Amino acid sequence: MSSSDTSPATTGEPAGARAGDWYEIRVQGRLDDRWTAWFDGLDLSRADDGTTALRGPVTDQAALHGLLHKLRDLGVPLLSVTRTEPGPTA
Repeated sequence: MSSSDTSPATTGEPAGARAGDWYEIRVQGRLDDRWTAWFDGLDLSRADDGTTALRGPVTDQAALHGLLHKLRDLGVPLLSVTRTEPGPTA
């Protein structure tokens, strides 16, 4: 094994710990619930300040980048991307 090996066995993470990390992606604007399917089933919640949070498990970094590309293609301003703990939306 090389010193740059970042497999779960060498990082101390349980196997599969990275798969399905939960994220909250906050955007400017109010997205309707009809977008849920297009955003891989993430929960959408709209705040009184005119923002929308997309929240849920994301398979891997490639899937996260895919979600961000969809938001870019819609022209929705990105406010934040945060890895969160699993659970219901606030």
